[in-house]
Amino acid sequence: MTVVAALPPPLQPGDRLAVAFPSGVLRQEEPFWQGVACWQAQGYEVIVDEAAFAGWGYLAGSDQQRRDRLRHLLQDDSIKGILCGRGGFGATRLLEQWQWPSAPPKWLIGFSDITALLWSYAAQGVAGVHGPVLTTLAQEPLWTQQRLFDLVQGKSLDPLWGSGWGGGVVQGRLLVGNLTVATHLLATPDCPPLENVILALEDVAEAPYRIDRMLTQWRRSGALYQIKGIALGRFSRCEDATMEPNFRLIEVLSDRLGDLGIPIVSDLPFGHEGVNAALPVGVAAELDGDRGSLQVLL
Repeated sequence: MTVVAALPPPLQPGDRLAVAFPSGVLRQEEPFWQGVACWQAQGYEVIVDEAAFAGWGYLAGSDQQRRDRLRHLLQDDSIKGILCGRGGFGATRLLEQWQWPSAPPKWLIGFSDITALLWSYAAQGVAGVHGPVLTTLAQEPLWTQQRLFDLVQGKSLDPLWGSGWGGGVVQGRLLVGNLTVATHLLATPDCPPLENVILALEDVAEAPYRIDRMLTQWRRSGALYQIKGIALGRFSRCEDATMEPNFRLIEVLSDRLGDLGIPIVSDLPFGHEGVNAALPVGVAAELDGDRGSLQVLL
């Protein structure tokens, strides 16, 4: 049976939030501390374990160190939310020997490589947030910062607007994530059921042929034919001027998605290297392919 994920209890000023690095090691401290300050300015206590700054190669510690840190934060009843420091790579490695601990649901916030954890958490019935990590939060415009803070406080969200490709209106369970990470979750135990899903995807620095290859995998696996609608965010630096002849990104997306006969909306304001509007993962949503809107149904 398809599980619609539930949001954790709303946060209140004074709540304790903890920082986790489930993926890559921290490379730039200044934007990280600026992101911490954004949460502190909202009245939250932010707990930072600077031991995670040391890292292990390109990872923020060994797999076991990162698993232990995440499990500890999930089981600590004094912590009401987990703020991911950055993406990078490494979250899928944690899932190899991972079981979500029996603990009250709490907020898990991040995007990019954090997709792996967000989708796995949603499969357990808990809605995390696809939204800015600490190293990107301070660069967000005020309206997307406020959208994130409103979401974790249990307030309603305005719809996001993009370019409608037609297909009518559909309601389903919203799965938001990075295309590359999500593709590597297919056919694993950590991929949530895809029936009745509105699939919201973004990516960065992937050439058109690689986007083509991933979407072809979604088609060949049958996964793309299970979903009810597609919401496309920003695909930044995904054009390739070095290869001739070539396809433009929009041509690849149209070719691989345009024949599905379902509502599709592109150019929505979420993803890398630009506005990244927060979206809960696993909750009910409505996609209007004619008007070009994505509405979370909280």
